[in-house]
Parts: sequence; structure tokens; C-alpha cells
Amino acid sequence: MRNLKLLRCLRSPELRSPGCPRCFSVRTDTGTLLIVSQFSLTEYDPQSGEVVNEVSLTAEGYLSEDGSGVVAGIQDLPDQEAVCVATAKGDVIVYHLNTNELECVGSVDSGLTAMSWSPDQELVTLSTGQETVILMTKDFEPLSEVAIHQDEFGEGEFITVGWGKKETQFHGSEGKLAAQRKAAEVQPAVPWDDRRPRITWRGDGQLFAISAICPHTGCRKVRVWNRECILQATSEVVNGLEQPLCWKPSGSLMASTQRHPNKHSVVFMEKNGLLHGDFTLPFTKDQVKVKELLWNSDSTVLAIWLEDLTPGEDGNPNTYLQLWTVGNSHWYLKQSLHFGCEPSRAPACVCWDPEKPLRLHVLTQGWASFTYDWGWFTERSLGDDAWDNANVAVIDGAKVLVTTFRQCVVPPPMCAYELQLPAAVNQVTFRAQPQRTNELAVLTADGRLHIYGPGTGEEKVPETGPCGFRVVSQPSVLQRTYSASVDQQGVLLMRLLLWLREDVFAAVGCGDGPTESRILILAPAERQGSERQLEIRSEVKVEGHVISMCSSPRSGTLAVQLEDGQIRRVFWDTLKVAVTDWKDSMGCSVNFPLPCVHTALCAINGQEHLIGLTERSHLYIGNCEVASNVSSFVMYDEFLLLTTHAHTCRCLHLATMSVKDVQAALSSESAQNDESARRVERGSRIVTVVPQDTRLVLQMPRGNIETIHHRALVLAQLRKWLDDLKFREAFESMRKLRINLNLVYDHSPRVFLENVEWFLKQIDSVNHINLFLTELKEEDTTKTMYPLPVGKACQPASEAGGGVRKKVDLVCDALRSAMETLDPQKYCLCILTSHVRKTTPELEIALQKVHELRGENYPKGQVFVTNCVLMNPPSAEHAVGAGEALKYLLFLVNVNELYEHSLGTYDFDLVLMVAEKSQKDPKEYLPFLNMLKTLELNYQRYTIDKHLKRFRKALHHLSKCGEEHFTELVNLVKDQRLYSEALQLYPSDSQQHKVLTVAYAEYLLEQQQAEEAGLLLWRCGEMPRALQAFVSCTSWRHALAVATHIPVTQGQLAQLARDLAEKLLEMRRATEAALLLEQYAKDCEEAISALVTGAAWEEALRLIYLYSRQDIIETHLKPALLEAHSMQVAFLESQMALFTRYKSRLAVVLEQKEKTKLLLIDEDGPDCGEAELYSEASSVLTGSRFGSKYSHSNSRISSRSSKNRRKAEGKKHSLKEGSPFEDIALLHALIQIIHVTDKMREEIHSLLRALVLFLFDVRASSLQAKYSELLQLIETSIPEIWHEGLQPGPAPITGPNSTTNSITASLQQPRPPLVSQQDAEILMPPKMRQSIRWELSILK
Repeated sequence: MRNLKLLRCLRSPELRSPGCPRCFSVRTDTGTLLIVSQFSLTEYDPQSGEVVNEVSLTAEGYLSEDGSGVVAGIQDLPDQEAVCVATAKGDVIVYHLNTNELECVGSVDSGLTAMSWSPDQELVTLSTGQETVILMTKDFEPLSEVAIHQDEFGEGEFITVGWGKKETQFHGSEGKLAAQRKAAEVQPAVPWDDRRPRITWRGDGQLFAISAICPHTGCRKVRVWNRECILQATSEVVNGLEQPLCWKPSGSLMASTQRHPNKHSVVFMEKNGLLHGDFTLPFTKDQVKVKELLWNSDSTVLAIWLEDLTPGEDGNPNTYLQLWTVGNSHWYLKQSLHFGCEPSRAPACVCWDPEKPLRLHVLTQGWASFTYDWGWFTERSLGDDAWDNANVAVIDGAKVLVTTFRQCVVPPPMCAYELQLPAAVNQVTFRAQPQRTNELAVLTADGRLHIYGPGTGEEKVPETGPCGFRVVSQPSVLQRTYSASVDQQGVLLMRLLLWLREDVFAAVGCGDGPTESRILILAPAERQGSERQLEIRSEVKVEGHVISMCSSPRSGTLAVQLEDGQIRRVFWDTLKVAVTDWKDSMGCSVNFPLPCVHTALCAINGQEHLIGLTERSHLYIGNCEVASNVSSFVMYDEFLLLTTHAHTCRCLHLATMSVKDVQAALSSESAQNDESARRVERGSRIVTVVPQDTRLVLQMPRGNIETIHHRALVLAQLRKWLDDLKFREAFESMRKLRINLNLVYDHSPRVFLENVEWFLKQIDSVNHINLFLTELKEEDTTKTMYPLPVGKACQPASEAGGGVRKKVDLVCDALRSAMETLDPQKYCLCILTSHVRKTTPELEIALQKVHELRGENYPKGQVFVTNCVLMNPPSAEHAVGAGEALKYLLFLVNVNELYEHSLGTYDFDLVLMVAEKSQKDPKEYLPFLNMLKTLELNYQRYTIDKHLKRFRKALHHLSKCGEEHFTELVNLVKDQRLYSEALQLYPSDSQQHKVLTVAYAEYLLEQQQAEEAGLLLWRCGEMPRALQAFVSCTSWRHALAVATHIPVTQGQLAQLARDLAEKLLEMRRATEAALLLEQYAKDCEEAISALVTGAAWEEALRLIYLYSRQDIIETHLKPALLEAHSMQVAFLESQMALFTRYKSRLAVVLEQKEKTKLLLIDEDGPDCGEAELYSEASSVLTGSRFGSKYSHSNSRISSRSSKNRRKAEGKKHSLKEGSPFEDIALLHALIQIIHVTDKMREEIHSLLRALVLFLFDVRASSLQAKYSELLQLIETSIPEIWHEGLQPGPAPITGPNSTTNSITASLQQPRPPLVSQQDAEILMPPKMRQSIRWELSILK
């Protein structure tokens, strides 16, 4: 659905040269034109308008001096820096451009009629006056000469298998009469045929074809030859076949023209000479003749050079040049150049540029040179509002095919409607004014501008088509026509037409100089005559060729781009047009590094930028290249949508991004963590975006149309609808596109809760509301599935009043309250859903509501009836009956679960109603219900609750059943461990309370909670058992208190104290043991001994002097101090040695792994994608990624039993040298040494004070120095061991806060394996308690 737009028109001044140009060739290395006339060969530069070289062909006698000489062909030879010219007299001339020498390399006596070089310029084909073809090398050595007209078909002759005669074969739809039909009479060539042969080569240079007049029949035939000049095929007889012949460079078909009795067509031939398709020219039968057909280099455009057969009033015929393209097997006339009937303006030579596919060179009879640069462009309406119909206009000759993608999506060549114009269309532009973007202006080849817009309503348009189809798109109607003139001679001198506002247009015209352009602002003339005129209101000249122009409907900015990439801002809405450089916010000029064929204005972070796409797929924003593989792009609102050669469609929200962010987002397809990327079909291009909708229209390479809903567009549009409280549009779109309905609430919880009734009124569908309720979940979709774009703030859920309550409960309650207010009968099923969908389903309430729907005439005493009970039908219009409600409830909830809940209401009528609607057998539930009916009320409910496993309720009801059921209650409490609940049901002074307390204490003793059991036994008076419980858990204070309360004898109390002291000493609680021995056992010596054993030096001294036992200092205390000093010194020395050895070994292990990593990186090369992953941290985390075979065995063990996994974990932390996880084990050992050493501060401090007290200063100093040395070693080593390389890296992109694209991208990127939490903790440096003071200053 693209049109050919004229980007540049280079008009060179007319040459002053004798004669008329006959043919010309483009010199590829310099871009100059090599022109041959009747007299000379001229090299002309169209850029500067200067003649580079000129040589006379009459001086040497190659051409006649009277101007009657004829040139058969010309070809540029860049490898030889020469040009080859063939004359009709038979001379083959080579002109060397570097030396300006003219050389005749050969001559044919019979003359030459045509010359054609192969695409690789290795061979040259010449047709002679004797109707032979000569094949020569590039050095003009003859290879072969054969006659053009041969009787044989060629090597590719069709094979007949001999299946009968033609008269007996099947003839399809033509019927049997086709067998009797005589062959059509062969008609000679048309009278105006020049009867010269035409030679054309296939693009690969393997075949060439010659079209020549057959001497026997007088008609044209096409013969195909190979590179050895061996005939391959001869075309069938084609009556009316004309002289043009051109082989498509892609090699599939040859193009020629055929004149039928009723039409004039361009026909295509295969290499076997058979016809294969055609299209009709927009002329009558004998109106024009086709002079030449020319394919461009990439086979996308076919140029047709035509001339009227009948001269005009002045005796001269009109000349035309048409550009045709094909799509979806339909041929479009994209451009029509009318050169008029003036002889000097008529084209003398036409050719495509061999390097640039869309550059066309035209040389007129008056020696004027025109170079047209075309570009592919999709003409789409520019609106961003809902008024815009997403129009796309396609030029097809004198018709404009308009498709309104908002109403319909139809594949080309079909369309929504056609606009028929009186002349061929050259340009189409849509109005760039909000709410008026559906209007379009059409510029035709006759220089008239036709304005189309919506109808006034007076037109009679049928509501249905001829086949009964509804008309969804009303065609635009012609409102007015202007005659546009720029007062210059030439064709297509006004290009890049833009409709800025009401009857104000901008266009670009050619300047006075060859490198000058004019920017024109056109408006209706103040004085209108019989025909409305568009005049130039103002203009400005720009040095350089303007190749693109774009405007912004929002800001009104007009920007132009020159052929070298320079960008200019045009101030057009003034009396005099002004042009300035495009500057950024810093005041610096901004230009494209390369010229761009597609440009558009966009706003990034509030600043306006020009975005451009080059022919080589490079995308620029200003002077910054953001991507290099873009095939198409379009700007819509705040979004940039583009397709890439990686077959993805990207959608970027520019309002929240900078240019660098765009560049980073497009730099890698796999680095996206959002929904901005979507896979599309190979070769897809963007056609348009439907404004205020979610549809993006793409066109495939074969021409068909596809509509997609890009996730980024969908989410943006949904947010707009939700902000505007358009819940119905948002809900319908979310249903169709499978968007989680939780977004309706999560987008703005407070707004939703404030407009719940408006939401219900818009949805107005019970089924849709039920769907919304059933999809509710606690997840916040704005943070997980559909995160907001960066820079957009979202409303936290707590602001909506849901900070304490859960989201599902909050929404269900809000909707239920609104539905009960609006129409509880209509929304009955929705109300039931709101009860069921709560976090804790309120099935009892839902069942009760169903029960209330039953009529009051429900017969009593029907509990034992097995047949179904009839239910009263609903009386209101929207009311729901109990049967329907119950059936719906059974759809939401499992029937067995619903039956259990109905039983839990203790309402047997409700139970029976649910059971009847279920598939249960009455024999299953009726006996149970009958049995319950016979029980006392409280025991009945106890039985029901026990059956439903609601033991707390069962306990409550059983406690009301009297003393006869207390034993059953105790058994229930013991079975279900409901001790705390049972104790609350009886007074604390009752016998039942005591029994339950003792049972609870026995249970706690079984659970190894003896202290709590003792407290319960103590408070209920079970003293001996309480004492036993306290002794078992060494709760000595409680034990002594209970023993005193019993009471016991003094000897028993002392023995109890000694027993408890012994247990406390085993638990290293020496101070508490000494207290028992001193106060209760009255044994001070044993108490002092216990304190010395436990290293409680200060407390031991206190008791020694309290009881005047100074003898113990010499016998017990001093030896214990010396022994403790020796042990501590030895321990510190061993810890220091271990720490030093582990630290050194860890450095060696890490160094070895670093060398292994570098070795692997060198093998993979510097571009290895995983090189950055092999850091020191990853080597620790992975457990020696480059380790030995044990890493594989460990992975196998991890999938076995838990016992084996524990074994594997133990082996993992082995300190054995060379083990695969030795670095982890070393770190664990170092951390353990640090923690043990740090905990010794208090113990060392107490020992130092005791040593100093008894004059062991030397020993105290050595101990303090040794401990200080160890602490200093640890403190200096921690930064060396736990450096930055060991810090844990970022977590992989997975979890609830990720999307589908982010998880996929995360999995595609190589990452080190994850480690356990225990191993991850060793990567953080341990912290020491620096605030604790342990040193003695007197020892320093």
C-alpha cells in the first residue's frame, strides 16, 4: 500500500549542442551522462550542468555531417574507463575517457541495428543488417555469429508424449468447439513499428532475448539464446506483439506490449517463449504507441514510455512516461509524467540509474536533463484522535484507493472506496489538522488539486450494498478543485505536497540553480476567476535539494531535510517564510549523518525531535543513530512503532524515554523486560495505526494485510479508557485480547471503588460481571504482568482503602453492596459469586440467600421425601429462581463441598435442597439426616460439626450436653489437642477444669515442654508432679519453690539442691550451681570449686573472702588461673596458624581459577559472550566452574534421596586440597575462626584481670598481646579476602515481578548457576564487635 513519492527533481539547464540526443548511458563511477547525438559524443554532469568531455563523431567519418547518422547503441564500460558506441553504418567505436582517444574496434559491412552488453559486461551482442546476431567478448573478439531467424524452436523445445491428437484432447471450459476452431491468422506487425530488433539480457547474464520481425509472416517473434549464442526457445505466435522488450532483472519474466482488438496491454513472457500474465494500459485501442519498456535495477518499477498516435492541434503528439508497480498480482500506475506536445520537451532518451534503483534519468529533445529520485511512502492520515478513520490512500492511475482501517480491513487491491479523478494522480496528502484529518487533497498530472472531504449529509448513500451488505465507510466527496501553477517549465516541478490547514499547502519546487530548491506556501488566490486558483502566498529559497518534508498536527512545526542530511525548521505561518537550522535544547545545530527517505516529528521528554530512516535501514533521531535494522516506522501519539529485519515489531513510549534510552532499548532484542517487542512475519511493514484503538496494520511482502494488537498499544489504550471511566470499552477489549481483568481495579483502585455503580451500569451484563469476579486474585497486575512505563506513577493499593483488607474481599464487598443497591434481583447470581469468590468463601451466606429465594409455600416436613421438591418460579422480570441460583452455585463450588457447608448451617431444609440438586443418591444422605433428627439439639450440632471436622465448634456444642458426655469431650480434646479452647469453657475452680488442666500438662510433658507442664500442675494443686516436671527441665527456682511449698525436710531440700547443681554444672552454668550449693546445701567449698571450674574468677574471690577461705587461693584458684592462661595461649596460637594457612590457600585457589578462566576466554576468542560471567564471584558461586569431575557427580547426587543430598553437602565443604568446592569450604572455615575469636573478648578480659590481681603480669601481657595480634590479623585480612569480586551479583530476571519477555530474555542469556542461601551468606564480610573493651591499659 505504498506510493512512489518524488523526493528530488534535478533539472539541468539545456545544453547548446548541435543535433538531437539519440541515446545515452549513465556513467556509474561519476554519475555523469554519456550522450550520443547525430554529430558527437558528450559527457555531461547534471549536478553542475557542465560538459565534462565532448568528441565529434563526424570528423572521423563515423557519422554523416548532414545529421542523417543513426546510433544503434551506447554502453558505459567502467572497467575500461571507456564508452562503446555502435552506429548504423556498422562501426563499433570505443572512446577512452581517461585519454580522450577515439578508437574504432570493428566494423560490419551490412551495418548494425542494435547493441546490448551483458550485465557483467563480459559479452556484447550485436545485430547486423543481414539479420544475424554476433556474440563477442569485451575485448571484441568474435565468439559466434548466427542468423536471428531460425526454423528450429531451440534446445528447450517442448516434448510431445503422443497422447492422441489435439482434436481428441480435453479443452476445459472452451468445450469441444475449441478442437474444431481454426488457428488464428498471423497478423503482421503494426505499421508504426520501427522494424528494428530489440536485444535484452537477463539479470544474471546467462540468457538474452531478441525481438525481431519475422521475414515470412511479418510479425514479431522473440527468441531466447544462451551465453554461447545457442538458441533456447522461440515464442509462440502473438498477434499484435510490439517492438518494446525488456527482461526483468530478477530473471523471471520479459515484458513487451501487445495490441488486442479491444485493448492495449503489457504482456509478460517466460524464458520458454510462453505468455505469462498481462495488464491493460489506461488508453483506448489506437490512442498511443509504446516506445520503450524499462525495468529498474531491483525489478520493483516498470517504466513505460508512450507517445500518442494521433498528433495534437499543433501537429505534434503528446508524450507520457508511466511508472507501474505490482502488488498482490495487481498492477498499479503510481506516477504519470505528461511532457505535453512541444517537441523540445518530449523525451529523447530515458533510462534507470544502474546504482540507485529509484533514480530515473530523462533527456529531452531540447537537451534538457531531468533526474528524478523516487521513494516509497505510505500516505496515511495523521490524526491521533477518535475522529480519524486511519485512512490510507493508494494511487492507481486516475484513481485513489482509500481504505478506512477503523471501519474495515480489506486487502489490496480492494479498498473501502475509490475516488475517480479526471487525470492521472501524482500526489496525495491528508489534512494535518485535528478532527479534520479524514480530508485529503489529490494532485493530478494536469496540475489541478482536488479537495475531498466528508459529505454534507445530503448525498443519498444506500445503507446496504447491492448484495445486502451494510455500508460501514462513507466515501469522501469532491468539495472543490484548484488549479495549481508554479510558473516553471517542466514535469513534476512541485513535489512533497503537505496540507497544513484550511486551504494552505506546502510544497517544494525547483530553484533557479541546479542545486537550489524553493519551499512554497500555497493558498487560494484572492481574486478567483472562472476556475479556482492556488497561488504562491510566500516562498523561500534553500541552498540544496529538499528531499523530505514533514509536519506535526499538534505543534504545527514544519521540518525539511536536504539531500546531505541537513535539517531545517520552516516558519510558515508568517507573512514571509523563514528557514533556520534545527537546533536542540543546548542551541546546537542538529543534522542527520546520512540522508533519510522517511522522516517524522516526535516529542521525547517534552522536546521535539526529527526522526528519520535511511535507505539502508538506519534509524536516526537527530544526529544520533538508534538502530541499524529498521524496515519501517510510524509515529502515533507518544509511541514510536517500528519493524526490524529481525522480524520484530517494537513499540516504544517516547514520553518516558530519552534518546539514549531509545538507543539502548533498540540495541538488543533480548534485553527487553517489558512487552515492547513482538514477533511478526518476515518482511512485515507498518501501514498505519488506528488512533484511539489497539490495532496496528501490517503489510506482508506478498501484499496481504494483517492486523495485530501490539501489547504496548493495548495497555496504553486500556489505561486511557480506564482513566476516562470508559469501563465498557476497556472490558470488551480485555476480553477479546485476553488481558487479565484484574487490571480494571489495579490500574487505579481508588477510582474504581468510587465508581463501582458506573462500572456496573456500563458493563450491564451478569455474565461479564461474573467473569470479572471469577478472575480476581490478590496479585497486583500493574507490578507483575503489566508494569507501568518507566516514569509513570501508579496509585498504591493502600490508598484505595485496601491497606488492611485483601483486594479480592474489598472488590467483592464493594460490587455486592452496589448490586444490592441497584437491583438485587437482576444481579442475584453476581451477588452469589461475590460471596463465593472471597478469600474465605462465604458459602453459608450464599446458601442462605438461595434458601431465601424459595417460595413460602414450601411444604413443611418434607425432610424424608426422596423426590424433588418444586420451587416457585421467579415473579420479577430479571429475578432468578432458587433452582437456577442453586444450579449456578453448584457450577462455582464442588457439590460435595457445598453439601458440607449446607449441613454446617444446621438447616435441614437447605441441606435437602442442595442434596436434591446434586447427583447424590438419597440412600447416602437420608439415613444420616434421619439419625440427626432424633438427637438433642446441642448433641446434634456436635455430631454435625464432628462430621464436618469443625472440631472447635463441636467442642463448644458438646460442652453444653452435660456431665454424661464429659468423657467424650476429654477424648475429643486429647485427639484434636484442643486444650486451650476446652479450658475456656469451664470455670477455673471446677473439677472439669482441673481434669482438662492435668491432661494438658501430660500433653506438654510428651512434647518436652516440662516447665509449662509444671506451671499447669502447680496451679491445679498437683505439687509432687509439678516438682518432678521442674526438676526434669532444670528449672531450679520453680523446683525449690514447689519443694518449699510441699513442704520437704531440710535434708531433702539440700539433696535436691546438690542434684540441681550437678545438672547446672553439666550445662556450664557454674554461677547458678554455686548459688544452690552455697544457700541451700550450705557447702561453701563446693560452691567456690564450682566457680573456679567455670572460670568465674570474681565471684569465686567474693565467696573466698566471705567465708574466709584464703587457703583455696593457693590450692585451687592460682593453679586454675595458670592452667586457663596456658590453654588460652595455645588455643590462640592454633587459631592464628589455621587462619593464616586458610587465607594463603584461598588466595592460591582463586588465582588458579582466574588463570583457568583467562585460558578459556582466550580459546573462545575476545568476542565470547560469556567472558564477563567468569568473575571471581562466579567462580565461588558456581563451586569451581572449571573444576574437576566432582562437580558432575554432585549434580547427580542432588537428585537422589535427602540422605545422599546431606552427604553431598558435607563433601561440598571439604577442605581437602583440589576439591571442587575448596574455596567455599575455606571461606566457611575462616568465618568460623573469626566468630569464635570475636566471642572470646569477655572471657579474655576476665582472665586478664584475675592474672594481674595475683601478680602474673608477664603472663597477662603475653596473653593480651597474643589475642590483640590475632584480632589485628583478622581485621586487616577481612578486606583482602572479601573484596568486591566476591560480592553477590544481581538476581536473575525471574519471579512474580517479571513478564513473559523478560523471563525469555533471562533464559537466553548465559548465567552462572544459583547457589544455596547458606553459601550466598559467605560472600558477605563478617562483622566484629569493635565496641566491646577487653584490653587492660596497665598491661600496655
